[in-house]
Amino acid sequence: MIRLEVTAENPTIYSGDCSVMIGTSGYSYTEWIDGGFYPPGIKTSEMLYQYARQFQVVELNYTWYQMARAEAISRLVEKSPTNFLFAAKITRTLTHERNSDWAEQLAMFKDGIEPLRPQLLALLIQLPPDFERTVANRRYLAHLLDGLADYPVAVEFRHHSWASDGVYAELRRRRVSLVCVDSPAIDTLFPLSVEVTNPDLFYIRFHGRNALGWKSSNIQKKFDYNYSTAELQDWYNDYLKKIITTSSRGVVFFNNHVHAQAPANARKFAQLLAAQG
Repeated sequence: MIRLEVTAENPTIYSGDCSVMIGTSGYSYTEWIDGGFYPPGIKTSEMLYQYARQFQVVELNYTWYQMARAEAISRLVEKSPTNFLFAAKITRTLTHERNSDWAEQLAMFKDGIEPLRPQLLALLIQLPPDFERTVANRRYLAHLLDGLADYPVAVEFRHHSWASDGVYAELRRRRVSLVCVDSPAIDTLFPLSVEVTNPDLFYIRFHGRNALGWKSSNIQKKFDYNYSTAELQDWYNDYLKKIITTSSRGVVFFNNHVHAQAPANARKFAQLLAAQG
């Protein structure tokens, strides 16, 4: 039995003992005004408040682009309801640049993210497509996970070489969530996998299926995709029905932010899941 529970207009889906939260990757997009999600004339400083009236969880993107700072994070927490949750990407200096001072960078990130702890759902390690499963990269990721052992962590691989039973087993041992990704069918990308490596939290990201856009360097083209109702229904039938039987809690983020497609698809998916009951 699945039901949709709304508190302060925020949906949570329940299926048996599993709760599923739905949100978007990022929230501060001025194009969402033209897309109808935010009202005309809204200031960026007011967007989180408006977002939190419709969703109870968000994935912070800006912490990937710049180092998390405690002052800025504290302001976000102050603007959000106490039951609102955040996931946060760890900074790109740790995932994409991986310089020799990575340990110092990690310490800075942890200090900066500390005010988020009471409302932290997970830290997201989003690895780049060129991060192959080599000995050196395996060792680096192990060190990174060791340094984040006191946090809930999810890992998104974007290179197919990480699709391995050994990788899944190690993530299970560490109780780290493997991110299940819906993305274009490109051979070099990590495939869609329903392996749940942390029963406390499954983590799903919808990137869209724009293969041509994904291969370009244009972010707007990459994430320009609008999921149809049929596609979302198939996703529930083919994948989510299995995933929710293995976990106590999960989160689904829509990253197809162009033209406010992400919040529209997130609401559609929440309503679709509620209708299953």
